[in-house]
Order: sequence, then C-alpha cells, then structure tokens
Amino acid sequence: MDSGERHDGRKLDVCVVLLDDGYASTALMPIEVFHSAGGLWRELKGESPEPRFRVTTASMTGKPIRSPYGGMSISPEKSIDEVDRADIVIVPTSGLLLDEKLIENSALLPWLRRQYAAGAYVAGVCMGAAYLAEAGLLDGKRATTHWAAAADIMRRWPKVVWQPNLFVTEDARVLCSGGLTAAADVSLYLVEKLCGHEIAVQTAKALLLTMPRTHQSGYAVLPLSPPHADDKIRTVEAFIQERFREGHSNEALSGLACMSERTFLRRFKAATGRVPAAYQQAVRVEAAKAMLERDSSPIQLVSEAVGYQDASFFRSLFKRETGMTPAEYRSRFAAISVREPQSVDLTSVN
Repeated sequence: MDSGERHDGRKLDVCVVLLDDGYASTALMPIEVFHSAGGLWRELKGESPEPRFRVTTASMTGKPIRSPYGGMSISPEKSIDEVDRADIVIVPTSGLLLDEKLIENSALLPWLRRQYAAGAYVAGVCMGAAYLAEAGLLDGKRATTHWAAAADIMRRWPKVVWQPNLFVTEDARVLCSGGLTAAADVSLYLVEKLCGHEIAVQTAKALLLTMPRTHQSGYAVLPLSPPHADDKIRTVEAFIQERFREGHSNEALSGLACMSERTFLRRFKAATGRVPAAYQQAVRVEAAKAMLERDSSPIQLVSEAVGYQDASFFRSLFKRETGMTPAEYRSRFAAISVREPQSVDLTSVN
C-alpha cells in the first residue's frame, strides 16, 4: 500500500486529537504535514494538487481546547465520539501533569483501543505516548518519548520496551515520537510509509522540513546517572568527571572506593546504570558536546581534548551515543556567530 490510498480508492483519513493545556505545535504540525502531502508541492509548481490525506480534528467533547500559552484556543471539527473510524490517529502532548491529565482525558483510552482494533495507525507525539501506554497499546512494543520525561514514563509503564534515544518508533501500527518538533518527524515517517519516498520528500521540501530524524540522544541534557544514595560511588563519579581525560581502570577505581573490584563493579552498575568504562565514555561525549557547541576547534583537537587520540574512534563513538557525527552536532548546536556590519566612510563615496 504505497499509493496513499486504500484498496477501495478513498484517501486516508487522519484524526488529530486536540487536548487541553498542551503544546499546540504537537497537534498543528501533523495537521499541516498531512494536509500538505500531495498538495502543496504541486501547487507551488503550478500543478493541480493531489492530496493524499483527509484531516479531521477532534477534541474530547467537541468544544475548543485551550493552550496555556498566550491565551490561545483551537476549535475542533468534532468530538472524538463523532469520529467513527480513522486510518491514522495522532495524540499530541497534553501537559506535564500526567496523573491529572490521564484522569481528565480517560475517555480517550477506550476510543484509542477501538481505533487501533479497527486497523488505525496510532501515534503519540512527545508525552502523548503516555496515553498509548495507559491504553495498553504499547505493552511489549518499542516506544519513545521526550528524553526529559523518559525516566518517569519508563517507571510508570515497565511493560513497554522504551527506547528514548530514538526520535521515532513504530511497532505493529503503534508509533511514538520524542520531543515537540518530532511531531513533524513521525508525520513525515507515515507519509513516506503510506505514500512513498517521493511524496514525503516533496512534502518536506514544500514545508522546509528535514526528512525524519532517527535519534534524539544528541539533544538530551541527561544526568549521567539517576539519583542514588551510594556515597562511595558518588565519590568515584566526581573523580571521573574531574579527570575524564585520563583512562581509569576498574582496579584503580575500585581502589579509590575501597572495595574489591567485583563489589565495586556490582555497586557502580546498580547506582549509575552503566559499567565504569561506559560511564567514562559518556562523560567524555558530554564534554565533547560542550566543546562543539562553543568553539570551532578541529574535530581532531576536540577528540584529543576529551581523551581520544584516535579521532576516527571518537567519531564512531560520538555518533553511536548521539545519533550524529561531531560535525553534524556542531552544525545544529554551535552558537550562531553574527558579524557586526563594517562601517562605511560616506565621505569617500562619490
């Protein structure tokens, strides 16, 4: 099915759910991507549009939803109960107070289950994945969410195979995306899946978007380890962070912690979630990210500054950890340099 239409010839129906108190962009971006697919590119070229999707918006009650930012409200076309069946359902982010919002929007859960059972692709944008998890649609499936919310969400729904380093996941018609702008990524992903690569590229070009990204780990500012009460391991962590350029063996680190090597490795992994070697690599990658953001030093010098003489190995490690090369990371996150305009001596101008 790569034509963007079902076998009966009808266009694909997309229902974008509107929820109170969320980030409007997580609903508006999918609306614009699906509405543009097959249409905007052709219009820009002076050709007749051939839209591939029919987009509907629905709130819980059919009434306008409120945004906490700037007093904005958005009016839906109908309530979710008036949506009999959709081919794609998009669930946006609805705010950070998950417990409150899951109760407030509890009627969404059985509706999502019915849509999925009827064959719909169901996508949760950013923390919208929480609704899919609460509905049971993610049990045993791969999923992602915003990196900052990942720890809490992973604790709440342990049956889900969470992969918060990814921008977009799909598992058996259930999709998730991490972050607000990843609303565009998951939407373009579905356009490509259901309409083909050419239509997806045209849609991205028409809207000046990049094609779907894969990893969000390069965007994360995560603590190196979760909070823990193991004072001896915290001491070792501080030592590693202060002297990350040096290579520290397990033997040396266990001696610092006054433990046997076996006990140290067990306690370090329990406290930080990483083995010491992986922890040291993570510290070095974070240091490299900071350097890439603030100056234009050659990658070889960045590699050496964080403890890697082999720049090729550093590039490979950096890409594995962040999903992008050091050069790609710098191009996205380096400080923008704005040149002051040069003064002109008007008296010398004829």
